[in-house]
Amino acid sequence: MVTQAHNFVKKMKQKLLLILLLILTIKSFSQDSKFSIELNYPIPIDNNFVGKNYDGIIDFGTAYRFANLNPLKIGASLNGGILVNNSNQNNGFRNFKVTSYVIQPRIFGELNLKSLEKFHPTVGLGYTVMAFNASGTNNGIDVSDEDITDSGFNFNSGLKYDINEKVFAQVQYDFVKLGVDNDIPDTKFNRNINILKIGLGCRF
Repeated sequence: MVTQAHNFVKKMKQKLLLILLLILTIKSFSQDSKFSIELNYPIPIDNNFVGKNYDGIIDFGTAYRFANLNPLKIGASLNGGILVNNSNQNNGFRNFKVTSYVIQPRIFGELNLKSLEKFHPTVGLGYTVMAFNASGTNNGIDVSDEDITDSGFNFNSGLKYDINEKVFAQVQYDFVKLGVDNDIPDTKFNRNINILKIGLGCRF
């Protein structure tokens, strides 16, 4: 009976030690995590052809922090999003929509200050590619094969708020300066894109 009790206590100690080590490992891993994923809702804003005509659908991102220059972390990120223009649906002879697939690679810096323990301002520089794909008909002509791709410089700024050690909420702002073709007027309306993103993320 004494031997059984001794074995039970020994097993309980082992389990408690294992649980404690697991908690400490998860805690340490989440604090020093280098990789994160995020899911955002993109909102085109301002007076430009995207802000006036497109609605956001989804934006998914991944980020890897490869350098810790305390209190600044440097990393690389990649976002992919979808915007849709339905303004031409059932508009007289026009019955088509345009979907824009947005790809945004960038380098970013994330600030981690003890005085702002839960808040993490970020700033990033990169490139944006916007692929526009039309589907439907325009004056009876099938436009499903019409694709246009524009690209340009991207500036990103944001603020993350830690809900807990792994999950965070965030708001981001993207300014994109697209290059324009010779047959498109070189105006701010055609080249300056502004997108606000609100979402959640998780660190690994």
